[in-house]
Amino acid sequence: MTAPRARGFAYRVIASDGHARAGVLVTPHAEVETPTFMPVGTQGSVKGLTPDEVARTGAKIVLGNTYHLWLRPGPDVVHRLGGLHGFSRWPHAMLTDSGGFQAFSLGQGESLVKLTEEGFTFRSHLDGTRHHLSPEEAVRVQGLLGADIQMQLDVCPPGQSDRRVVEEAVLRTTRWAKRALASPRPEGQALFGIIQGACFPDLRRAHAEELAALDPSFDGLALGGFSVGEPIENMWATLAEVAHVVDPERPRYLMGVGTPRDLLEGIESGVDMFDCVLPTRNARNGQALTRFGRIVVKQARFKEDPRPIDPECTCPCCAGGYSRGYLRHLYIAGEMTVLRLLSVHNLHWFAELVRGARDAIRAGTFAAYKKARLEAMSAGES
Repeated sequence: MTAPRARGFAYRVIASDGHARAGVLVTPHAEVETPTFMPVGTQGSVKGLTPDEVARTGAKIVLGNTYHLWLRPGPDVVHRLGGLHGFSRWPHAMLTDSGGFQAFSLGQGESLVKLTEEGFTFRSHLDGTRHHLSPEEAVRVQGLLGADIQMQLDVCPPGQSDRRVVEEAVLRTTRWAKRALASPRPEGQALFGIIQGACFPDLRRAHAEELAALDPSFDGLALGGFSVGEPIENMWATLAEVAHVVDPERPRYLMGVGTPRDLLEGIESGVDMFDCVLPTRNARNGQALTRFGRIVVKQARFKEDPRPIDPECTCPCCAGGYSRGYLRHLYIAGEMTVLRLLSVHNLHWFAELVRGARDAIRAGTFAAYKKARLEAMSAGES
């Protein structure tokens, strides 16, 4: 196997417990302990929060969205203003997606996007202008954005697609992987390949082996095309069969997933990296995610509740003494402060969840940790 080629990038496993593993991802901007959760900064910003606030939740790596930043303000603008790190003032590691998932999402509108061997042709949701995203263009744009890690362009079939459609997506993704690897990118910027195959374990395994064997090689491998309409139990079952066989020398990234339980299932299966909009999106809908499940702050039962969201939580929202009654008042009144406070809390909880997983893996007690977390979330508040 050819070693990953990005300068300043490395991954090493520190401990394992079954298939679960704890490690360190080294990038030019930060060393990231894994398993890790990446908050999503779609437009170059985690919605409603400053970079310092996001970092204080425990996050060491965030995700930026290539599709949105390509269309506005444009990769050349971002590059001239210091790349995403300088542009957004994020001090730690950063990953950009390829824009392919947005092409998939737009494709659900049928006439908005056209998929060919050359890539995706689509109309901007901002002004209707036509754009073409090829494997080479995805590498070029992400090179200008300048994150520590960029992703290859892939084909993401809907979750309930039949096997023939999935097989075609796998084959095309491999062809695009070779084109991405052959494209020039900035020295020191890592490139990850994306394993497709829906919930067909044999396709996933074969694709993982094929991408791992490419020369030049990818610096990491991701599992894409999950949580796109398939039953969630099918995703967990497929991860359990597939994730641990993905090349152990490279970081494994599960894209766009997910809930606290998804993270625990993925970690048990051997996944190292996760991202999802769920913590901040749910916060903007008035939902706090906690060790004992979900709290919807707008419910009338919290009107005079003096307790913080979670008395044991050390985030600024809970440790700061903001009561459930106050948070409910802010949400009902339409005050933006509550959305920020809940976003900080939710990201802090996700960081705490993966930090606890890392500690449990090193102690050889991950199975017990997972069981205790799931039972607490299922039982609700005591």
